[in-house]
Amino acid sequence: MSLTSQDIDRIANLARLALAPEEGERMRAQINGFFSIVQAMQAVDTTGIEPMAHPVAAIQDITLRLRPDVASEPNQRDLNQRSAPAVERGLFLVPKVIE
Repeated sequence: MSLTSQDIDRIANLARLALAPEEGERMRAQINGFFSIVQAMQAVDTTGIEPMAHPVAAIQDITLRLRPDVASEPNQRDLNQRSAPAVERGLFLVPKVIE
């Protein structure tokens, strides 16, 4: 996949960016270079290869250091919501902003 100058202009317009023509060409070259790297990576046959959880796992065994999931702070929801203008069933009520 490669992008054209029209694609770059459309993306810049959607992102509300004003790109000079030389900037657009530089962006197009950089993005197309990225796409070529991705295509080269996708061309590699990875059948039977187990995904790694961490890149260092390729050279040494990695054991995740997980701590127990224990609540360390008391539940102070009611205290924290005391200053809210509107609360219902433990949730903050806010005005509707999207119609």
